[in-house]
Amino acid sequence: MALATRGFPLLLTFELDAETIWTARDPAYAARPVLMSQGAYGWKIGIWRVIDLLRRYALQATFFVPGIVVEQRPQVIEALLRDGHEIAHHGHTHAAVETLTEAAERAEMEHGIAAIRRATGAPPRGYRSPSGELSRRTPALLRDYGFGYASNFRDDDSAYLLEVAGAPTDIVELPCRAVMDDATFFEHAPVLPDRVMQPPAAVLDVWTSELDTLEAEDRLMVLTLHPALIGQPSRLPVLDGIIQHALSTGDVWIGRCDEISDDLRPRLLAGG
Repeated sequence: MALATRGFPLLLTFELDAETIWTARDPAYAARPVLMSQGAYGWKIGIWRVIDLLRRYALQATFFVPGIVVEQRPQVIEALLRDGHEIAHHGHTHAAVETLTEAAERAEMEHGIAAIRRATGAPPRGYRSPSGELSRRTPALLRDYGFGYASNFRDDDSAYLLEVAGAPTDIVELPCRAVMDDATFFEHAPVLPDRVMQPPAAVLDVWTSELDTLEAEDRLMVLTLHPALIGQPSRLPVLDGIIQHALSTGDVWIGRCDEISDDLRPRLLAGG
């Protein structure tokens, strides 16, 4: 169970991948300016709509950002920090960690931490894999680098403590499933020929159904959102709609991953 002290936890998490969403798939894509512009939409247009919407509801959220995007787009990071949002780790170059050597994975981890520390004044508390997959080394690295939470696995609807070599840690895992990821419904590009975009109203219907069930079961809901996708004009109302639906329940906590995981950790450590 979620066991949060301030109501049902709804975590609005955003992945600000920018152009790395394509260059991490294939460095040769950097020579395709129109493809690159799909990633640029996130930091040029989509993020500002998202910021304005969250400000309207006085909400703070978590943004998972690759280190090089933190470095390249300081104006975006500064705007997020001014509004009290959390900047969390999403790799450095958005490289797929499961394909990396141990040295390369450590370098991705360390460069991303350093970029966020320079921008925010503190190391990141949370981690989400850029590719949606981990290597066998990743959980131990998260422990060694002092992360407080992660959000990667798809095996539960409640938070739990991440294990390393079969032993529990104090790292809170916030599971996130594909049905609650806007890319599942909205991501499309010439290099992704099998992706079919879905109507926004259908996505809102799916997410409100998810929320109603998860709240009734006293679990948690982790939405994975991309400013390049959810920040488009026809799709932003989906985010607005799920916020309104959540707030209408009267017993919901829409907050940052670091705050909610800190709230959950004592009860998880106690075996609750």
